[in-house]
Amino acid sequence: MPYGYNGKILHIDLTHQSFKVETPHESFYRKYLGGSALNCYYLFNMIPTGTEPLSEKNVLIISVSVITGAAIAGQSRVVASAKSPLTGLIGDGQAGGYFPPEMKYAGFDAFIFTGKSPKPVYLWVDDGKYELRYASHLWGETTGECEDQIKVELGDDRIVVAQIGPAGERGVRYASIMFMCNHTVGRTGMGAVMGSKNLKAIAVRGRQGRKNFKVADAVQFKYWSKKGVTRFKDSPIQSLGRLGTAISVLGQSASGQLPTHNFKSGIFTGADGISGELMYDQYLCGAEEGKQDTLGRDTCFACPVRCKRVVEFSNNNFSIDKRYGGPEYETLGLMGSSCGISDFPTIAKANEICNRYGIDTISCGGTIAWAMECFEKGLLTLEDTDGIELRFGESKAYLQAVEAIAAGSRLGNLLALGSARAAEILGKGSDKLVVAANRQEIPAHMPRAKVSLGIIYAVNPFGADHMSSGHDPFYEKQNPDSNAPVPSFLQQLGLNNPTLPRSLDAEKMRFASITQNYDSLMDSLCYCQFVIGTFGGLFEPLEVPEIVNSITGWDTTLNELLAVGERRVNLMRIFNAREGYTREKDQLPSRMFEPLQGGPTDGFKFDHQEFEEAKSAYYLQRGWDVITGNPTNMKIVELGLEWTGAN
Repeated sequence: MPYGYNGKILHIDLTHQSFKVETPHESFYRKYLGGSALNCYYLFNMIPTGTEPLSEKNVLIISVSVITGAAIAGQSRVVASAKSPLTGLIGDGQAGGYFPPEMKYAGFDAFIFTGKSPKPVYLWVDDGKYELRYASHLWGETTGECEDQIKVELGDDRIVVAQIGPAGERGVRYASIMFMCNHTVGRTGMGAVMGSKNLKAIAVRGRQGRKNFKVADAVQFKYWSKKGVTRFKDSPIQSLGRLGTAISVLGQSASGQLPTHNFKSGIFTGADGISGELMYDQYLCGAEEGKQDTLGRDTCFACPVRCKRVVEFSNNNFSIDKRYGGPEYETLGLMGSSCGISDFPTIAKANEICNRYGIDTISCGGTIAWAMECFEKGLLTLEDTDGIELRFGESKAYLQAVEAIAAGSRLGNLLALGSARAAEILGKGSDKLVVAANRQEIPAHMPRAKVSLGIIYAVNPFGADHMSSGHDPFYEKQNPDSNAPVPSFLQQLGLNNPTLPRSLDAEKMRFASITQNYDSLMDSLCYCQFVIGTFGGLFEPLEVPEIVNSITGWDTTLNELLAVGERRVNLMRIFNAREGYTREKDQLPSRMFEPLQGGPTDGFKFDHQEFEEAKSAYYLQRGWDVITGNPTNMKIVELGLEWTGAN
């Protein structure tokens, strides 16, 4: 019997309401591990070339990894993948919480959905048993309402639910899949794919699976499980637990890297009003009684960090329901400073609306910021905006725009396309104001300051993503004579020669590609990058195979595992190449070639020639063809991907 994983994948044909259980060989799991790499394998094999993402020919896969369910810090992530309705390329997103282990305990490593149900349905999986149940009565319900009704119907409050809100049902191009109403697969529009299949929700329960879950080496695994807890007590990421990812707001603004007014500037005068410190002191659940650490901080399965925010308050304008969590750094950057909003309650309310209706806050904020600049430049009129004075910093208008996307008004339907597609319809030069790569809105880490991250934004197969590689400051020295040590986790990846700030030389591209492989591995092991990724954390790279081996009984090495991460990046790139993707589409938006305004990063911008040279250096590091930007035959053979037929 396998240790750590079930060895079972459930295929659900929604058109014919039928099921098939696949039992892949152990060698398959060792080659792909689970999560994103496993999903890519099936997407490539099952989606016909040229498939329209919102058609029934698209395939939606939700999976965990070979080590999901083992009680160790950071090991509670789930991956959803399909062809993206936002980008038109391969789509991929991750979320945390308690769904991943419950899915594993329910008996399966992956759910693969094909076709389209004639009527709305939800999947119910209970200790290895499965059925589709009609969900017409749930269609149109917000996430909280839907979750409550499913738990009542199935008679168990401990059921864990993944679902879409009305945004996914209506095909908002960046609709989310919501797990427990506040953990989000937000990027690339996986919720819209789920909605296009008339699939409202997935409910899982694993009573016996939890009891029967076994690891190969219980003694060694217990050592690593305890090590994560004890290390956290003296770890720098304690501050991440206290303030959440919002800890970055003030530092990013002070360093000129907080996206402001649609990425025109990196400094925001209202940063104090949206900071993690302010959220902790005033708005976390329990703040009035000084109980933020027990009431205002949530966590994922078996994780001591507890970085998830729980916000609850009321004021004269609105109230915030703690069920929908609280804003992360990305939300505060894209829905806050980038839109000129310095009022935390307003952003918290927008975050709640997004989680109620199932909307990605990054793309939502980026699209609204684009619309605000269009309005201020006269490219969008009051007629276009349904009478909303959509200007930077206008809190009321901002919330009206979020609600319009959720409800589907005239303005909402335009913004629901994402900024790049909306600009294609609007015209008037509005495409010059779009801040997206491959039609996906850029996250809240400033690429004109973190330049190798900017290259990754351009070349990443599923669009701009801030969790797909290491961030530049980890591998930069402030002057040529600096002898500051390289972080040990980078040394273990073979990175020992840090470059100067904003360098785009071959060594920086080596850093970008190697850390991209490592973070790609994390997305295939379904491991949280704050615990074990290129941001540092509780475990280091050389410890990863020891953790994996203690659970699975394998004898993996770090190099073998890194090859899985590299295999996943290449397989994604091959998928896109089949859709006609080449080097020419690896681009950053026009704004990145304009100088930032104000603060320490004043004047920072990309140079077109340097950008193209850095891309070439990146392709060479990857073993890709410099002309096409796609994997060479040598690389395809090296990674065991000959079966794709790519050349």
